[in-house]
Amino acid sequence: MKKIIKKLKRSNPLVRYFYYFLLIAYLLCYGFFTYNLLLLTGIETIIRYILIGVFLFWFLFYAMYCFLNLLMRKYKKIILMSLLHVVFIAVFIVSSYYMGIVNGSLSNLQDKDKSIYTSYLIKLKNAEFNNESTIGRISNTNDLEGYELTLKLMKEHNLNNEITNYDDYFDMIYSLYEKKINAIFVPSNYITLYESTEGLENIGQETEIIYQYQEKINEKNNTLSSNKDFTEPLTFLLMGVDSTIDGLNPNAGFNGDTLMLISFNPKTLDTLMLSVPRDTYVPIVCNSNKYAKINSSAAYGSDCVIDTVASLLDTKIDYYVKINFKGVVALVEAMHGIEVDVEAPTYGADKYGGKMCEQNSDRQFGDKLICLDPGLQTLNGEQALAYSRNRHLYLGSDLDRIRHQQQVVEAIAKKLLNFSTFTDFKDIFNAISNNIATNMSKDKILSSYPVLKEMALNALNGEEFININKATLETYSLPVYLPKSGTYTSAQGYYSDSLRDVQDAIKKTLGITPKEEIKTFAFSANEEYKVHMAGKGLKKEKSLELMPNLIGSNVSVAEEFCANHNITLNKKFVDPGEQYYNGSVGVGLIGDQDVKIGTLVNNITELTIYIPNSVSKTPTNDNETNDKTNEDNDEGLGDIIDETITDFIF
Repeated sequence: MKKIIKKLKRSNPLVRYFYYFLLIAYLLCYGFFTYNLLLLTGIETIIRYILIGVFLFWFLFYAMYCFLNLLMRKYKKIILMSLLHVVFIAVFIVSSYYMGIVNGSLSNLQDKDKSIYTSYLIKLKNAEFNNESTIGRISNTNDLEGYELTLKLMKEHNLNNEITNYDDYFDMIYSLYEKKINAIFVPSNYITLYESTEGLENIGQETEIIYQYQEKINEKNNTLSSNKDFTEPLTFLLMGVDSTIDGLNPNAGFNGDTLMLISFNPKTLDTLMLSVPRDTYVPIVCNSNKYAKINSSAAYGSDCVIDTVASLLDTKIDYYVKINFKGVVALVEAMHGIEVDVEAPTYGADKYGGKMCEQNSDRQFGDKLICLDPGLQTLNGEQALAYSRNRHLYLGSDLDRIRHQQQVVEAIAKKLLNFSTFTDFKDIFNAISNNIATNMSKDKILSSYPVLKEMALNALNGEEFININKATLETYSLPVYLPKSGTYTSAQGYYSDSLRDVQDAIKKTLGITPKEEIKTFAFSANEEYKVHMAGKGLKKEKSLELMPNLIGSNVSVAEEFCANHNITLNKKFVDPGEQYYNGSVGVGLIGDQDVKIGTLVNNITELTIYIPNSVSKTPTNDNETNDKTNEDNDEGLGDIIDETITDFIF
């Protein structure tokens, strides 16, 4: 051993220390490389272990080979071998860097265990607030920002004001605007939630914050716990966060305007996309199944949205994905644009000379307006976002916007794997990690690798890399009357037959029910071939009914209506001068009703109708005697009519 040490000391010190340095550098870089490689669970497992073993063998070989040549002072061989050794070190550094980007980005995608929640007490601008002011609050005790945190806010600021409870945020906000109350408690994202609602477009400018209370709280995502990975069929709920800033912070509120269910079957590479219109009137699961617009469920948090959509579509949602649409700009830019067939405006088309124009990602108009000519083209980030947001230039409004969002999502999905440089790779992953959050773990996300690999191979072979199908939920106008606020909300009902077809398509995509085999096929050159879209064109069964206008109708109409809907009917006969008397309808017909037109039938248990009992008379002095006679006749006629109606009804 002493002889070996002496020989080693006689070797060239420069070469010897260079040898030591490369050994240490290799070990460090190899360690980082191995660590990052092992984090990529599920990706080419055998190849990863082979690489780890090969590079470990090389280290041992290099260390022994150069050590022997160092003793024999054969420096050229050491230098030549070290050049290859340096190449491996460089490979470790570059590979670790990009694997670190992947691992870091995928880890950042997962929602954090704790989030910051904030409750605001707001009032109308220029309105007064003092100890005598009445405050509106949501009655649902499970509402974190709308109820739970309000108790702490009141305690912190010693508020002993009178509280008025509301079952619905819209009722409460409209009451504030109508000055029935002086202030209200709202969640931190109230502007994002309600500025797209008719009459509340300027809620951010028309209200101001009086007090706020903020707290970091453990997430309550208990309703969504799936162990599935990409070896099994999965469902994802895409929830849009329409923000004016890039990035998705833990407390990012979302407006519920974009709710897209994506069903994916890795065995068949079939994907079904369904966007649920934001104004669809459905039972909100976390709010005692009370009916409201589906986008209002976002006020109660992610769990409530997920439960409500899952209940509507009769399917289990495995994972959710929140996406900040501001981040669409960065993602599309990183992919150097996406190809989209821009639909020509169908409403007010002359406003911008036939172009589709929308505010930019910072919600700016004027010279910042983004305008597009209709037709197939490559869109940059700002253009893709503008097209996804626009609804005012299309007759279908939100329904057309949904289709455009699906176009953009489909175009992004098809180009997502097409990056040509490491810079593109980095930019794409940065855009994704900054603007997307999900409850999928990194390991679950990495389990998608075999599927992505198969899709990439299909694309290289010129085949369709994924089969994307679209579904639509047919809706109809449903102007619902809100009794507490005395206002109407422009909701949308859905057709039950359309919903059943969509539910069936989801189950077929996931392989829950078998697909029907097409055994016959007919083709005509004179007819345009149309691809079947689940739910499309089915409009026979309306999901909800509204209270009709019964005034002027026969009593039998009200009886039939109440019998069909299990509603208790009360009939009251009124004379001229009495409340609810309506002289513009005939005697014995329905003159008034106590339930407002447009009230949701599901919420009605009792209906009272008011029936004119006699005709109003205005006597004159010239024919007093004749009028007296006519009056006696009229009274007799009234008695006869009363008896007839009573016999008819009872």
